[in-house]
Amino acid sequence: MSSAIEAEHVGKMYSLKDGEVGLRDLSLHVEQGQVLALLGPNGAGKTTAIRGLSTLLQFDRGSARIAGYDVRRDAAKVRERIGLVGQHAAVDEQLTARQNLRFFGRLRGLSREASTERAGALVEQFGLGEAQNRAVSGYSGGMRRRLDLAASLIVSPQVLFVDEPTTGLDPAARRDLWQSLRDLVRSGTTILLTTQYLEEADELADQIVLLARGVVVAQGSSDDLKAMVGPSVIQIRFATGTDADAALPTLGRIDGGANLDSSGMRVTLPAASNGALSRTVELLAAAGIAATEVTLRKPSLDEVFLTLTGDAAATKETA
Repeated sequence: MSSAIEAEHVGKMYSLKDGEVGLRDLSLHVEQGQVLALLGPNGAGKTTAIRGLSTLLQFDRGSARIAGYDVRRDAAKVRERIGLVGQHAAVDEQLTARQNLRFFGRLRGLSREASTERAGALVEQFGLGEAQNRAVSGYSGGMRRRLDLAASLIVSPQVLFVDEPTTGLDPAARRDLWQSLRDLVRSGTTILLTTQYLEEADELADQIVLLARGVVVAQGSSDDLKAMVGPSVIQIRFATGTDADAALPTLGRIDGGANLDSSGMRVTLPAASNGALSRTVELLAAAGIAATEVTLRKPSLDEVFLTLTGDAAATKETA
């Protein structure tokens, strides 16, 4: 499998009155047809990374290649092979969806006939058929975002950069956009997206790079990052605090011990081994103690984020 995105120690810093912000050091390797999410608080360097990799700015240091082409020496060839969806819609609000897409097709060098044909296909693909002849100014946020994504695909890109794709969208619109991105990946497009939504990274990404203060603090799959925080835990909920108190001595026999949470009705213990869940159920049954719910839970990406970035969310956002 060939590499679609490669970056070696790239960086771009900005000077402010109280110090420097930006991207200090980032290395990436993304295979063709994968999704990589850059996750991090404001000011971590996510947007700077997108702009540098898409040739909108030059990195101060390091090297990067997109679809085999150097982003500095071969910028024009890189731009021929990528699509970019920025944080703000790039479409003209006075035009209709179809007019916008035809316009972008002509900008990308398609003939009048080819741009019209491609616009029609994208309108249907992104569910804009009923609104295709209305001015974009009357579109909802989700419809505008879908149109913005469609415009980036007027010429099918090998690599698509998506900067915080669902900011401001309602849950239904977010999930519609997620499905559109999944469809693109199935067709072979490589996607690099930035997001502050942990659920989004969990849903979409094959690999996650967690940035804080411009450097990589963790990298791997969602499960890899969750494992860095700690093992899975077993949570047992009881109908009453009396039942929970009665269960503590029994559950304390499992490696790692058991803890009663502040509600007084839920006990948590580490899943220290593969058989910990079944042993928990067996011990409760043998002791004649009924639980209303027994679940096995991995650490969440929220916990990963807070643990590994520390107070990075307090840093200032950079361009």
